[in-house]
Amino acid sequence: MSDGEVEGGTASAVTTGAAGDLPPDQSLSAFEQLGAVADAVLYEGYLLYPYRRSSAKNRVRWQFGVLFPRDWVEQDGPVVPGVSGSADSWYQQTECLLRIRQPDALLRVRLRYLQMQRKQVERAEGAAQDGGHHAVESLLTDDGTVHLTFDEAVPCEVDIAVPMDDLLQGERTVPTGAAAGVDVEALPQDVGRVVRRREEVRASTTVSAERLGQNLCRIRVRTVNTGPAPEPRTSRDEALRRALIATHTLIGGDGVEFASLIDPPEDLRGHADACRNAFAFPVLGGQPAENDSPTGAGAVGRVLLASPIILPDHPQVAPESPGDLHDAGEIDEILTLRTMLLTDEEKREARATDPRAAAILDRVDTMPPEVFERLHGAIRSLSPVTPQTTLSTPPAERAAWWQEGADDGMSPSTDTVLVDGVPLGGGSRVRLRPRRRGADAQDMFLDGRTAEVAAVFHDVDGSVHLAVTLDDDPAAELHSWYGRFHYFRPDELEPLGSTDSDTPRSGGR
Repeated sequence: MSDGEVEGGTASAVTTGAAGDLPPDQSLSAFEQLGAVADAVLYEGYLLYPYRRSSAKNRVRWQFGVLFPRDWVEQDGPVVPGVSGSADSWYQQTECLLRIRQPDALLRVRLRYLQMQRKQVERAEGAAQDGGHHAVESLLTDDGTVHLTFDEAVPCEVDIAVPMDDLLQGERTVPTGAAAGVDVEALPQDVGRVVRRREEVRASTTVSAERLGQNLCRIRVRTVNTGPAPEPRTSRDEALRRALIATHTLIGGDGVEFASLIDPPEDLRGHADACRNAFAFPVLGGQPAENDSPTGAGAVGRVLLASPIILPDHPQVAPESPGDLHDAGEIDEILTLRTMLLTDEEKREARATDPRAAAILDRVDTMPPEVFERLHGAIRSLSPVTPQTTLSTPPAERAAWWQEGADDGMSPSTDTVLVDGVPLGGGSRVRLRPRRRGADAQDMFLDGRTAEVAAVFHDVDGSVHLAVTLDDDPAAELHSWYGRFHYFRPDELEPLGSTDSDTPRSGGR
C-alpha cells in the first residue's frame, strides 16, 4: 500500500488485495454521481456572501468536519461525540450496514477533506534581482489588480479498496494525510509575489468489518488526525494548518449493498440502531433504486455518504442551481440577487480575496436571463391531502386563501383534527412518530418522545399540521410563550391519555 501523497492538492492511496490485483474500478462511477453533493459538503461555508475578506462572517471559518491533533483539541477535556461534525474533534467514525451480494465483493472507501493553504502576498524590496520580499496584507499591481493575503484550501482525496474476504480477516489502516508544500507565483513587473504554503497534515483511516449474519456486515470507517499537537495555547486559526477540514467519506463497492440508517429494512432495524457514528451522519447517496418503494421494505443503495452535516437519504443539488455559492442551505435566487447588487469596490475586494469568489462573481455577472429565471423555483411533485385525516367539525366552504375572509372560522388554539378516532387539539397529549421517509432529519431524533399539542394549523394547500411542545423540554413554557414549536402531520402522532407521560429517550445513531 502506498502512502498518501499530495499532487496538485489531491492525495491518493489505494490498498492492494492479498490475492493480487484488484478488479477494474467498476464502482467508482457511483462516487462520481455524488460529485455535486460531495463538493457542496466539502466547500460548505468556505466563503460566504458578500465573499469579501473584510466581512466578519469570513473571519471565522471552517465549522464542519474539522479534525485537529488530539492533544490540542482535548486540552480542556475530551471531545463529546455527536451525530454530525459541527463540533471540533480529532477523529470521525462511520458505521453502516452492508450486504454482500456476490462472492468476490469489494469495498471501496474515499476520504475527502480540505487542507488549509496560507496565501501570503509579498512586496519586492529594492531591485527585483536581489530577491528580497516583505510580507504585506495587500498589494496593488500596475494593471489595477488587487492581491490580498488570505487563507485558502486545497481538496484532498484518498481511495481505499479492500476485498471483503480480506477485510473480514482483519482491519486495514491506511495513511491518509497530505504533504507539506510551497507554491510561488510571481506578480507582473516583479512588484512582488504570492506565496502559498501548506503544512503537513498527518492522518490515518482504519476500515474494519464485523460479520452479523451470513451475508450481512457492519462496516466501520474511522479517520484520525495523528499529527503532533501545536503548542497548548495556539489559536484555532493556527491549529487549522494541521487539521483535516470538511472531512467526509464516500463508501461503495462492487457486489455490495448498503442499508439506510434513517429508514432501514425492518429486519435490520436493531442492527441499524446499534451503529455508532461520531461526528458523521451516513446517508444513502445517488438516485433511489427503482425497487425502493415508498413504504415497507426500507431503503437500500449502492453508495453511502458520511457527511459532517445532517442530510436526508439520496441528497441532491437542485438541477436549477448553476453553481456552488458555498451556502447550500440558502436560496440561490436570493444570494444571486444580493451578489448582483455588490458595488464595484466590493466586487474588486471579493475577486482579490479568493479565486472561488471571483468565479462566483463571473458566473453571476454573465448569467443568462433564462438561467436566472429558473432560480425562482420549481414544483417537483404534488401530493393529495391525507384522506384519513378529517376535521372533527368540518367547516363550511371557504373563500380561496388569498381572498379576504379566508381565515374566518379558523381558530388554531381550539380547532381539532381526528387521529385514530380521537379529536386532537390544544392541550392534547401525543407521542411523536415521524414518518420514516420524507421526515425532517431533526424530527427523527424525536421519535417516541411525548408532547403536548399547542395548536392546529391549516395550510393553504389544504394539509394540516399540529404544533407541539416536548414534555421533557425544560424550555417548553418559554417556547409556548413566543410561539416556537415543532410541527407534525396528524399521521405522525399517536393520541395518549392524560396520564401517559413517559418519554423514552430517542436512540441516537
